[in-house]
Amino acid sequence: MKKKKFTYKKSGVNISAADSFVNFISTVSSKKKGKNKFSNIGGFGSITGIPNNIKQPQIVTCTDGVGTKIEIANNLKKFDTIGIDLVAMSVNDLIVQGAKPLLFLDYISINKIDIRKLKSIIKGIVNGCKQSGCELVGGETAEMPGTYEKGKFDIAGFAVGIVGKNKILNQNKIKKNDIIIAIPSSGLHSNGYSLVRYLLKQKKIKIAKDNFLKSELLKPTKIYVKEVMNLIDNNLINGCANITGGGLPDNIKRVIPENLCANINLNYIKASKIFKWLNKNGISDKEMLKTFNCGVGFCIITNPKNLNKINKFFSRKYKPYIIGKISSGKNKVNISGSIDWS
Repeated sequence: MKKKKFTYKKSGVNISAADSFVNFISTVSSKKKGKNKFSNIGGFGSITGIPNNIKQPQIVTCTDGVGTKIEIANNLKKFDTIGIDLVAMSVNDLIVQGAKPLLFLDYISINKIDIRKLKSIIKGIVNGCKQSGCELVGGETAEMPGTYEKGKFDIAGFAVGIVGKNKILNQNKIKKNDIIIAIPSSGLHSNGYSLVRYLLKQKKIKIAKDNFLKSELLKPTKIYVKEVMNLIDNNLINGCANITGGGLPDNIKRVIPENLCANINLNYIKASKIFKWLNKNGISDKEMLKTFNCGVGFCIITNPKNLNKINKFFSRKYKPYIIGKISSGKNKVNISGSIDWS
């Protein structure tokens, strides 16, 4: 009787395909030249020096994913933007601390190596890194048959940034009478997609047949690194918040110090079309506010005299506007008014 031969490939793991993908990554990931270049890319780890122009450098780290936005990508078979989302979700958190993104690593777990799909994802990650001024220095791709259903996958990212000790943005810099400035989002960013998908399922809406939804639901998250780092370099920020899961109220209160209150007037918020569509299709005002960014992707807290200077660093599409003010108070956030969904 002939003995069965067991191989890794027969179990569902194709090492040759994985190696081919790693080789592809090495051709598209950028590599810095000079003293601060990253070395040993593709090895066991990536090594970099600390920039010598930063006084008392502090390391800041963030990790995140893109949630069930990947299901929209799978549905539409379009994977070139979720990599941008992956980078954005971490680097937009880094800059809240005042940190400049330095390097990025990704983790992709998938049922079966699909080179076309994975190449699209990586190209998006590299694009996001270029927008952020950081480097993709490594990662992990795990082929996991039996853990994921056919065609299913997940992605996660890890970012490292650096900031001088005296440049760290903390609650101590936020003062009474500072203004709260909204920076528009590009759309949903990467939050609230489970609710969106639930709505679509209940209403039996096929996004592949709806050009508006096809365009909106895979719009990549806006990366605010360039603009915010310019503001930090020019000492124009006292505090800021990345508006992600939990919406505007939950995220802004994370940066407000004790005995101060962020007073936000929803009448001033400029909701974009996708949020108006969601509200019109059955998501209540309350649910919208605690789930989505509602058109505000990032908030800056600053002295009122800085507004005109801040405007110069943003394009017309992302022009900042005032939505509130810091006052004394025990409640960290006070919400008034209502968003105009019409």
